[in-house]
Amino acid sequence: MTEVFIVAAALVALAELGDKTQVLSLVLASRYPSRWVFAGVLVAILALQALAVMAGGLIGTVLPRAPLAVVTVALFIVFGVWSLLDAGRDGDEGEGEVALARRGAMPVVALVAGAFFMAELGDKTQMLTLAIAADPAAAGRTLSLVGATPDLPEGGLATYLAVWLGSTAGMIAVNGAAIMLGSVLGARLPRPIVARVSGVAFIVFGVLIGAAHLLS
Repeated sequence: MTEVFIVAAALVALAELGDKTQVLSLVLASRYPSRWVFAGVLVAILALQALAVMAGGLIGTVLPRAPLAVVTVALFIVFGVWSLLDAGRDGDEGEGEVALARRGAMPVVALVAGAFFMAELGDKTQMLTLAIAADPAAAGRTLSLVGATPDLPEGGLATYLAVWLGSTAGMIAVNGAAIMLGSVLGARLPRPIVARVSGVAFIVFGVLIGAAHLLS
């Protein structure tokens, strides 16, 4: 199952590079402690990739797309406005951010996990994980473009577990790098600037997600 793990990790990491959730991880890590952001992202990724492997396309039939899109867009715009309001207050740090952080790790982890989950739900990396789980052999053949020819099994519990763990590892690797970068930027830049940039980023994400659902 090692080959299945490597194929899933490599393909998902490649698909996640530059994705909106990687940027989201960077933005969140610039505002909150990186270990809490990492914990929230990890929880979301484990859940998302498990859904992709076990349920896959069932998500699209059980959850109506329109209400889901409205919730996602509203969530990101609220986060964005909240950040911009915090940036406009006196002091080095936004009051809302400080109040949330003072309540401990769980509120921040929950916020991060919820934002990441909603942003990534149905995204290309989750659908790629579904495709790999459905036909690991076909996914392995795509690596022939770089000279690799892995011989992957067709399915089974061990294969699905390897796809889940591999795709999770790929997502964590890419988003972990973004979290480290965001943590460095957050420590070096003035908090009001970080709050304004993250606020605008959240609103832009919300608009882009809404536009993508309208055009799909």
